Amino acid sequence: MNPFVHPVHLENDHVELRPLTMDDADDLREATRDGDLHTLWFTAIPNADGMATEIERRLALQRQGLMNPFAVINKQPGPLIGRAVGMTTYMNIDVSNRRVEIGSTWYRRAVQRTRLNSACKRLLLAHAFEHLACIAVEFRTHAFNHRSRRAIERLGAKLDGILRNHQINPHPSAPNTLRDTCVYSIIDNEWPTVRAHLDFALRASTRHSL
Repeated sequence: MNPFVHPVHLENDHVELRPLTMDDADDLREATRDGDLHTLWFTAIPNADGMATEIERRLALQRQGLMNPFAVINKQPGPLIGRAVGMTTYMNIDVSNRRVEIGSTWYRRAVQRTRLNSACKRLLLAHAFEHLACIAVEFRTHAFNHRSRRAIERLGAKLDGILRNHQINPHPSAPNTLRDTCVYSIIDNEWPTVRAHLDFALRASTRHSL
């Protein structure tokens, strides 16, 4: 198995990323109900009834060497500690050019706008640059997903460009609409600065929560 899709366990003080399995389905069904995330027309988040199918889809792509899916496990104190609160992946894997996208990410509403996203990206970026020797890591999002765009920009990623009419939106609440995709990236020589920025932000958020 190529190292980009080999199951790996990543963890820091704030979040645990473990290989996605069907055992995570119940937590993830509850997670998608928190905020009715599947109703967001500019995303492709499964509803509770479709969660098992979505997990199997991601695992099938892993078997094909196209994706490495993770369950996002919350380690922040509170009622959700130890629970799966979302999903994320390495996708659009280009082994020969040592490039990967971090994407198909979503979190339940209760943990959005917390340190969890920065902590999750810190783990994935470190593994990509320091263990997989990536020369670039991409992030892609719908042009109308302004929250996602701001979150990506806060990481230190730069906008490479916008793919106009990139995809046909399959969401049932927005028929006949087209997706403009914003493509961001962090490249390998930027990683030390981005890493310092993320570490500082995580330390600061920890102090402020005390």
